Amino acid sequence: MLLLFDFQKDPYLILDLSATNPDLATLDLTNTATFSDYVFGKMRAAGATIGVGGYNEHRVIYRRSEHFASLEEPREIHLGIDFWAEAGTPVFAPLDGIIHSFQDNAHFGDYGPTIILEHPGNVAEKSPDNATSPLYSLYGHLTRSSLNGLFIGKAFKAGDKLGEIGPYPENGDWPPHLHFQFMTDMLGLAGDFPGVCSVSTRATFLAICPNPNDLLRIAGLS
Repeated sequence: MLLLFDFQKDPYLILDLSATNPDLATLDLTNTATFSDYVFGKMRAAGATIGVGGYNEHRVIYRRSEHFASLEEPREIHLGIDFWAEAGTPVFAPLDGIIHSFQDNAHFGDYGPTIILEHPGNVAEKSPDNATSPLYSLYGHLTRSSLNGLFIGKAFKAGDKLGEIGPYPENGDWPPHLHFQFMTDMLGLAGDFPGVCSVSTRATFLAICPNPNDLLRIAGLS
C-alpha cells in the first residue's frame, strides 16, 4: 500500500504531462496556483480523486524551473510515477525498509521534503555474478512535518505511515503530489536523487530506476 486508494475499484485519471499535450502550451506553468488548478480541474472533470502517471515521460513542465536547466542539456525525462492528490493525503511504505536518508530539498521546482528508504530484503535484480542488488525508494514533495522524528536506519514495515503529501510552496512549489521512484544504485547520493534526466542520459538512468508500476500494477500505466 502506498496510498489509501484502491486502483482496482476507485476512479483515477492518467495525466498526460508530456510535450505532446497541447494544453501545457497555454498555461503559465511558473504560476503554481494556475498549474494546480489545471491538474485538479482535469481530475474533477474526470470524476477522479487522484491523478497518476509519468514514468519515462518526456515532459516540458520542468522548463518552469532553473533547477532542471543546464547549459548543455535540460532534464526532461521523468524517472518515477507521480500521484496527484490533495495536500495532507497520507503516504505509506509499500515495502519493508529502513531510512537511508532524508532532507528538505527546498528550491523552486525541487522535491521539497524528501524521504529515501532502503529495502535490504528486496532484490531489485540479479547481477551477472549472481549477487543481489539493493533497492531504494524515494518519496518527494512531502510535508516538512513528515521529516520529524526520522533518523538513518529507522525501520518501517510495509503499510506504516511515512508522511503526507505536502502543500505548495512547502513541497518544492508544485501542485500537491507524491513523486515515487525506485533506484538500484544511489550513486553515492543521500537525501536526494535525480527524478528527471536528460534525453542523452535516459538509457543510463532508466537502467537503475526501474518502473514502480512493476510493483503497483496500476492498469493503463506502462
